[in-house]
Formats: sequence, structure tokens, C-alpha cells
Amino acid sequence: MAKRSRLAARPGQRRPLVRPPARPDGTKPGGVTHEELARAAELEAAILAEEKAADDSRKVRERAREAPSNEVGVRYSSTPLAVRAAEEYGYVRRDVRRIALVGGFLIAILAVLEVLVNGMHLFTL
Repeated sequence: MAKRSRLAARPGQRRPLVRPPARPDGTKPGGVTHEELARAAELEAAILAEEKAADDSRKVRERAREAPSNEVGVRYSSTPLAVRAAEEYGYVRRDVRRIALVGGFLIAILAVLEVLVNGMHLFTL
């Protein structure tokens, strides 16, 4: 038979919860006071103002970036397409030249190894 306890938690036989009395200002213990709520509202307003200022400055920068500049650059209306492509895609030409150089160097190494291994029978695999 199971042991019975006098303090069994049966419905209706529990001790009543002991709650602290309510405060005179209407707040609960451990709750937020009116001063803390006011301070939180001030902080939130300041944060929202900073975010709005940041958004405005970002929009201004984007508009300035999108606006065409007459000071620097090429006038696209008067130059042929080949000239514009040569100026805009110079990095592609440099990259293709580097790829061709590295590829040629690797083929030269393979040719030298072919001669050493199969032509002169210097190394045996």
C-alpha cells in the first residue's frame, strides 16, 4: 500500500496563496512604475528619431549616388559603344590576360615534365 501524506495536494485542501498587499499607487510588486514607463517612452522616442534621421541620410546618399555627375566620367551620348566598353570593362581584359598567362605557364610546365619523363626517361613512374 502506498504511503499517505497529510500534505497531499488535493483540490480544495491546499493552503491559500499568500499575496502581498497592493501598493497605494496601483502598481503590482515587481511591476513597472509610472516613472519607468515615462523614461521608456522617452528612450523609445529618441531611438525612433535617430532611426528616422539615419533613414533620411541614407535616402539622401542614394539620391546623390543615382544623380549623374557632370564632373567625372565619360559623356555617353557622344562616344561610340566600343570606346565605352573598353573603358568600363578594362578589368575583364586584365583578368583574361592573367588567366591566359597562368594557363600558358601550366602548359609549359607539363611540356617540360613530358620531355623529362617520356623523352629522356629521367624519371620512372
